[in-house]
Amino acid sequence: ALVQPTKSLSDIKISSVRKKLKDKAFARSVIREDIWKGMDELGIDFEDHVQFVIDALKPAAADIGLNP
Repeated sequence: ALVQPTKSLSDIKISSVRKKLKDKAFARSVIREDIWKGMDELGIDFEDHVQFVIDALKPAAADIGLNP
């Protein structure tokens, strides 16, 4: 959401998250293999996981400097 002009969780597109994760310079400290492995172990797909995280962050959006 921080890279969106509106800084809004509502403007995040799952396809944009996937594209950003492919860019090694974006969120450099994130271990992407852990993300993929965790989703595999939980038996969930990428789209469902990203949407879950977005929905989970919405109540705390103002506290973390984002717009809901």
